[in-house]
Amino acid sequence: MKRRVISALLCFTLVATTLMGCAKGGSEDGSTTSGTTNSGTTQEEGENHSKYEEFITVDVFDALANYQGIQTGWFAKIVKDKFNMELNIIAPNVAGGGDTLFQTRSAAGNLGDLIIAGTNNGKFQNMVKAGLIMDMSDLLKDKDIMKNYENAITVTNELVKEDGIWGLPNSISNQPPNVPSEGLDLTYGPYVRWDLYKELDYPKMDTLEDMLTVLKDMQDLAPLSDSGKEAYAISLFKDWDGNMMNNAKQPTCFYGYDEIGFVLAKADGSDYQSIIDDESMYIRVLKFFYEANQMGLVDPESTTQNYDMLSNKYIDGQVLYAPWPWLGQSMYNTQERKEEGKGFMLAPIEDMQIFSYGAYSEGSSDTIMAIGSKAKDPERLADFIDWLYSPEGAEINGQSSGAAGPEGLTWEMVDGKPVLTEFGKEALPMSETIVPDEWGGGAWKDGLSTLNFKTISLIDIDPNTNEPYNYLLWESVLADNTTPLDVDWQTHMEAKTTLEYLEKNDMVLVAPGSSYVQPEEDSNISTLRNQCKSSIVDYSWKMIFAADDETFNSLLKEMQDTVNGLGYEEVLEVDMQNAQDQNDARMKVLSDSSAE
Repeated sequence: MKRRVISALLCFTLVATTLMGCAKGGSEDGSTTSGTTNSGTTQEEGENHSKYEEFITVDVFDALANYQGIQTGWFAKIVKDKFNMELNIIAPNVAGGGDTLFQTRSAAGNLGDLIIAGTNNGKFQNMVKAGLIMDMSDLLKDKDIMKNYENAITVTNELVKEDGIWGLPNSISNQPPNVPSEGLDLTYGPYVRWDLYKELDYPKMDTLEDMLTVLKDMQDLAPLSDSGKEAYAISLFKDWDGNMMNNAKQPTCFYGYDEIGFVLAKADGSDYQSIIDDESMYIRVLKFFYEANQMGLVDPESTTQNYDMLSNKYIDGQVLYAPWPWLGQSMYNTQERKEEGKGFMLAPIEDMQIFSYGAYSEGSSDTIMAIGSKAKDPERLADFIDWLYSPEGAEINGQSSGAAGPEGLTWEMVDGKPVLTEFGKEALPMSETIVPDEWGGGAWKDGLSTLNFKTISLIDIDPNTNEPYNYLLWESVLADNTTPLDVDWQTHMEAKTTLEYLEKNDMVLVAPGSSYVQPEEDSNISTLRNQCKSSIVDYSWKMIFAADDETFNSLLKEMQDTVNGLGYEEVLEVDMQNAQDQNDARMKVLSDSSAE
């Protein structure tokens, strides 16, 4: 999830851009119908791109993207005006998930012009060895990206044997590694419709399981969405399943765990769990969702819907709980609804200690940006990359993490301080507010950057404003958090922000940011892993929708017996070692930071 959310955090991470399926101009494998470069085509030039006379379409292989097709809207216009090009997003997440698309395009010898891909399990080295990406040393040597981030770039490229600059890290920060990197809200947390929670008189929840009764009462209060459709407390999707069922992993993060293979590793290195153990947090969450389904709280379309369908349900108010702030809040909390006192806010579970990704002073090397070896115009792509890592690029490219967007449209400088414009207040973070034609037109959310790759940590200070890139941290925005929803949450929680509440109540567990990447594993381990994870994911979904307790327990035992028979213990041994090595790397970067 981290790779897709913060992702991203991610992903974004995470992961707030809208899935739209295959868009115009794309073929089934994601490539443009006219090829990488529209040879001989010259479009009317904007004022900034006289340097680039030929208009091109850039194929972007993007392992983090949740949209496939041609980038549209206001971000597309900025890219067109600056670089006379358009972005054709090729997204494995949309094209069936997993590594199939990566392997298919790799076998053909051309991943894409611009590449955003994971590095775990030796994938970075393999891309270099297979000649899929190019050395960017000469392309970047005189650019600001090298002047500003040479150390982080050097650390990332130590992952490969060959000399050169083959890939660029994400989330580079100048903050200490034990500082939460996410901003006012962490990547994970129990976010609920606060207006309904308030109507229930803020019921206390001592444990995760106590949330079930609260969610049931909330669903009884709001059985229909804003448009009159049937609403559910919980709605799930399969797009991001990997070593385990992704949706079932998320609540484990409420208790300080994150995944590494088949292991749940606590942020402070105090505990490592096999996900299939009877008492693991993963099995506990499966039981939680099973109980929720027995109570009628789980959307029956969970097994067939994708992230795009889920997003639309949040926008309409069809779902009452979210494990990520960027899903519930970004999709539902419009200014108008907040003025009505409606919206998603974090609800406290007394025993939670939420996992937080520490700032990456060396950059995060788990996902990189690279230029494909067969790119038609690598010099232009190097200019584009340099811009993405610039202050302006960070302001415009990172909405999923809290960036404010283009100056002059969503924000402006007033008396030396950044403030949101009236348009920005209405549009941010992901509304359907219509963008003025001169900025590209269309709905604001449809024009968000679909790259889903955060170049610079948004908690860092933007030299253009002298405040954080994340607009939610601006003095003007914090002072303006006075909607009935904000005030009620602040009054009840006795805190101005989510992070303030969590830190004050010792409910944050920070994993120091390090550049650790899982090493390449033996091919036999990979084969065993693929067999095991398929069974784990399949059984996990069956367990949630089991008819009764006996069936749930029977399916659990079947899953355990099946994967143990497939060599699970061999894979687990590798993952346990990786978990320990990851923690060692975190402790080292923390120690090095303290010594400076």
